[in-house]
Amino acid sequence: MAVLVSSKVDLKRREKHKKAAKSGGFESMGLSLNVFRGVKRKGYRVPTPIQRKAMPLILSGADVVAMARTGSGKTAAFLVPMLEKLSQHVPQGGVRALILSPTRDLALQTLKFTKELSRYMDLRISLLVGGDSMESQFEELAQNPDIIIATPGRLMHHLSEVDDMSLRTVEYMVFDEADCLFSMGFAEQLHKILTQLSDNRQTLLFSATLPGALAEFAKAGLRDPHLVRLDLETRISPDLTLTFFTLRQEEKYAALLYLIREQIGSDQQSLIFVSTKHHVEFLNVLFREDGIEPSVCYGDMDQEARKMHVSRFRARKTMLLIVTDIAARGIDIPLLDNVINWDFPPKPKLFVHRVGRAARAGRIGTAFSFITSEDLPYLLDLNLFLSKPVRAAPTEEEVLQDMDAVMSEVDLAILNGETVYGRFPQTVIDLVSDRVREIIDSSAELNSLQKACTNAFRLYSKTKPSPSRESIRRAKDLPREGLHPIFKNVLAANELSALAFSERLKAFRPKQTILEAEGEAAKSKHLKGPSSQWVDVMKKKRAIHEEIINTVRQQRSNDHATKAIMESEISFPKEREKKVSGFKRKVKTFKDEEFFISAVPTNQHLEAGLSVSANQGFESNRLDAAVLDLVADDKEGLQKQKTRFHWDKRSKKYVKLNNGERVTASGKVKTESGAKAKANKTGIYKKWKERSHSKISLRGTSNEGNVEEATSLAGGNGFRGGNGSRFRGGRKQLSIPNAHVRSEIKDLDQVRKERQKKADRASQMKSKSKGKKFGKNGKKRKAK
Repeated sequence: MAVLVSSKVDLKRREKHKKAAKSGGFESMGLSLNVFRGVKRKGYRVPTPIQRKAMPLILSGADVVAMARTGSGKTAAFLVPMLEKLSQHVPQGGVRALILSPTRDLALQTLKFTKELSRYMDLRISLLVGGDSMESQFEELAQNPDIIIATPGRLMHHLSEVDDMSLRTVEYMVFDEADCLFSMGFAEQLHKILTQLSDNRQTLLFSATLPGALAEFAKAGLRDPHLVRLDLETRISPDLTLTFFTLRQEEKYAALLYLIREQIGSDQQSLIFVSTKHHVEFLNVLFREDGIEPSVCYGDMDQEARKMHVSRFRARKTMLLIVTDIAARGIDIPLLDNVINWDFPPKPKLFVHRVGRAARAGRIGTAFSFITSEDLPYLLDLNLFLSKPVRAAPTEEEVLQDMDAVMSEVDLAILNGETVYGRFPQTVIDLVSDRVREIIDSSAELNSLQKACTNAFRLYSKTKPSPSRESIRRAKDLPREGLHPIFKNVLAANELSALAFSERLKAFRPKQTILEAEGEAAKSKHLKGPSSQWVDVMKKKRAIHEEIINTVRQQRSNDHATKAIMESEISFPKEREKKVSGFKRKVKTFKDEEFFISAVPTNQHLEAGLSVSANQGFESNRLDAAVLDLVADDKEGLQKQKTRFHWDKRSKKYVKLNNGERVTASGKVKTESGAKAKANKTGIYKKWKERSHSKISLRGTSNEGNVEEATSLAGGNGFRGGNGSRFRGGRKQLSIPNAHVRSEIKDLDQVRKERQKKADRASQMKSKSKGKKFGKNGKKRKAK
């Protein structure tokens, strides 16, 4: 009877497993028990589209290049197959997986995520990022880790410092935020790292913005890669609301304070992006003077301070985090409500990464952006990239005429995906500006920081990429915007009418000049002199200039009319074929839409925005790359050739450089903070090795017995996290007495060193005793 019951239970379990395997969940991917338990504990039930597409390809062993919008689960898409492949710690295996991240914060987040997923597995993870001490990282590497999560600069430092460090055993290579890694100037470091890896590795490239042409990743060593690109139509989450405010540069401080105080709730967390670290410090002091405590983060900041500030923000102890673009890539902050672009990003892909910090994993969010008159072309470039039309907010006069109809039209446009931009209320800005001016005048620190901010922003404006010429031209023809619809409940009808009057006053042009007015007054008083003659002179001048002004206005109106007709023809192509007086209207264009192949691709603006190389984008001519110039014949062409080729002394020929590469004679490498550090040895590793009596060898043949014994005393096989604490399966071990004491069991090298030291000491003592027995001249001393 018991056997029958057990067989029925097994049968039900098998049927349940079959149903789960057919459901399309993680059960259908054939994951091992420990990996599946980690995934379930993390809270995942059904794989996201990028996980469903990419994970089977990665598990099959193929190279994959994957793109999906921010917050779509890309990190789990490459971590789960990695854990499935590694399975458990192999003492003789060496490093088997390497994950490269562009920033320290993203590397720390990936480490935390890997620990949570590998909770039930026996794997060792090492984190190599700038800012942490090299000695603690040497200790982690001496534990023979299975996975290394690193930034390129610090990994290159370790490779140059440690002679025995080898990455030949790496079989799983991940470039997280690959386009950022290749465009930030890390191409030289990445190439050196890839030369130390084995040829039979599996290479993965992941990012939210990847171009379709993989030629820009030629140095990644991909072999027949599978390209997975999702969310091409919706590059931004549909749950994210975009809001654009137009204002002057000096009004941004007041607008930001009003936005945080009045428009954003006190229980909402906001991420503020600024252009430079000086602006981060200025806003930090300004908020503190106004009674708001924010957190800050930028590249040159101390690593421990960065961790502390970000952890306080994650724990919701502070509701504001002021950052530079270092936090725009991959950082996952749970329950983030708003993103504020204090400085508008010059690249569309940077805007996508910034605002992608909010509205993740099914949550809603809002992105506020401040736009000056210089930023309008960048806004047009962004909307070309997102394939969204731009619309100015209705003016105050239109709102006063029919408020309900105008507002309903604007709401409908926003629902249809149009970008609506509008002004801040000037009355509100004037009130808050007085408060900001008082705070700055009363603080000596803010006065000094303001000068640094002005100089830094001037340099930032010079170095940022230019918008496209077409967007610059179109920005001049944009209509005058009114008050943003978000403020429709803030102002009353009287205030709206006052604003409408002030806007009309700005557009007022007098019929007479000052000279004409003075001349008319002189004539009315019958005065003789030069003032009465000015009237005739100005009338003649006006008569000449009126003709030119009228012709220009007529030409502009004709251009707008022809443009409207062309747009209507494009929108309704079938209307062109209507019969007029019994005859079919002739088509004006010669091309056949069915068979015509345009010289400009349909996705030109999308691919230009996704370009990895820093010198390409909307402003570059896409046909330049298709022209073969063997010898340039002009100054500009010669300069391009100089920057594209460099003379290799070893092979004695010119070598063509790939995108983003630079040849420097200083021998320095670029770190993730943007600083340049020397790549030669500093002797830190040698001192550490002499002091700790251990060494690093990532081939899996190091003093493993000593390591195993040390870890068993500390509570079994475990790995060290980024803070140096020991874990087992992601859980912290209970404190064991004398766990910090080094094992007394020595390996052959240590025994040999001890014997050599004893022999040296004995010979030294013998020489000392001889020196006492004999004098300086070698003669034997006489007894007293």
